[in-house]
Amino acid sequence: MTNKQDILKKLTQVIESRKGGDADKSYVASLFFKGRKKIAQKVGEEAVELCIAAASDDRAEAISESADLLFHMMVLWSDMGIKVDDIYGELLSREGLSGIEEKKSRGKS
Repeated sequence: MTNKQDILKKLTQVIESRKGGDADKSYVASLFFKGRKKIAQKVGEEAVELCIAAASDDRAEAISESADLLFHMMVLWSDMGIKVDDIYGELLSREGLSGIEEKKSRGKS
């Protein structure tokens, strides 16, 4: 059994192993087969479902939708060649920086 600290690593390995797999036998392989636009669409759908669960104050559904969102984000990251460590690195680079300052540094409103 995978412990909580190792689940992202294990999930990353499973996702990577499904690349080029049989789309009829693997949901992840089917997402890769359908392409990045479909994967990104699934990320958006899961994000909206999480927001609806949160707005409805449905904790259990928010947990479930959060897991779905994270999973689909990880498929998208894989498709884009982004590693979990890239995300960790970005978060670490923001440590100690106020959210307002960080947003200004990106030049976005």
